[in-house]
Amino acid sequence: MISDLSRIIDQVGKDKGIDKKILIEALEQALLAAARKKYGPKQEIEAKYNEEAGEVELFQFKTVVKDVKNPPAEIALGEARELDGDVEIGDSLGTKIDITEFGRIAAQTAKQVIIQRVKDAERENIFEDFKDRKGEVISGTVQRFERGSIIVNLGRAEALVPQQELVPRETYKPGDRIRAYVLDVRKTPKGPQIILSRSNPDFLNKLFELEVPEVSEGIVKIVNAAREPGSRSKIAVYSEDSDVDPVGACVGMKGSRVQAVVQELRGEKIDIIPWSDDQASFVCNALAPAEISKVVINQEAKSMEVIVEDDQLSLAIGRRGQNVRLAAKLTGWKIDIRSESKEEPVGPSLDEVASRGMEKVDQISGVGEKTAQLLNAAGYLTVADVCQAISEQLSKIEGIGLKKAEKLIEAAKAHLDQGSEKKG
Repeated sequence: MISDLSRIIDQVGKDKGIDKKILIEALEQALLAAARKKYGPKQEIEAKYNEEAGEVELFQFKTVVKDVKNPPAEIALGEARELDGDVEIGDSLGTKIDITEFGRIAAQTAKQVIIQRVKDAERENIFEDFKDRKGEVISGTVQRFERGSIIVNLGRAEALVPQQELVPRETYKPGDRIRAYVLDVRKTPKGPQIILSRSNPDFLNKLFELEVPEVSEGIVKIVNAAREPGSRSKIAVYSEDSDVDPVGACVGMKGSRVQAVVQELRGEKIDIIPWSDDQASFVCNALAPAEISKVVINQEAKSMEVIVEDDQLSLAIGRRGQNVRLAAKLTGWKIDIRSESKEEPVGPSLDEVASRGMEKVDQISGVGEKTAQLLNAAGYLTVADVCQAISEQLSKIEGIGLKKAEKLIEAAKAHLDQGSEKKG
């Protein structure tokens, strides 16, 4: 009933979180659109919400004239004075339109306008709610999967975790709880798009901020973080207070704090490194758990030649060069590892490993143009991307089965380990 309109507006505004003024404006525009559909676009019609009566009133305005030549826009003086005895020729007289005369098509037009305005208002509210939450960690529920990406239900909004922002080997099913880092909030024609990430290094930083009071209070600073998501990470920390051990604060009693982060990242190993303004010391710390014998610094090239004892060599380099690769990302220095017993560098240098990892997927043995295009379209752009993938993920790509996915990953790892001749 019309008398219930005010109550309905209040209720819808409360349920949808939309300002009452926006709903009233939507109603006014909806009835105005319906009236123009019935009476024509050239009619001078106004809509006004009457709060006391609890209805939207429509008024058609006509110019008072002596002789009517254009009936839709003019009204004779005599007829006008029956409605308002004070009008004169040239005045604009408004008469109320009976909205019950509106036909089904006009009513449908009004309904469509209202629905669209409510949707627009909801989208704007969602964008306003989330635009300032970039950089936060939020929780949601896995709703569905789209082309390898996860759609997350956040309550009033949906968010997207793109395939490249997922951690390799992590699996989810609809209904699972998921925590992620708000990477970006964008406006799109279909509404706000909230982009989440579980692989971004800042997600690691934020988890420590949530678990370690000294980090959230600013006593302990995280200088930098380097991640190979799902496998291993390194973070560099220092303390503003000489009485607070930054590494100990992040580790926590019996490792409770770091274990909470490791658990959230599903077993990803985390090295907590003490930062130092002495770059040689910092690089040595970053190469932990290996013990370093000697460091030769080249300031111009911003590179370091690190000498280790023979039994420390494998620790320093790490599996497939991971330890030295993460140390270089963390410190910003190029690092070459040498054994004390040999003059030449042993194993691939970081530059060699990194350059092979950043090569395009078509450099992997057995990958032709068509397969490369399929991988690229799914977000696998480099050899390292394929190397870190899991076969179940790759097999979801159209045209790549489980066996082929396993062969691709093995070929990528072989390329990263040993290098391969570039295909013509």
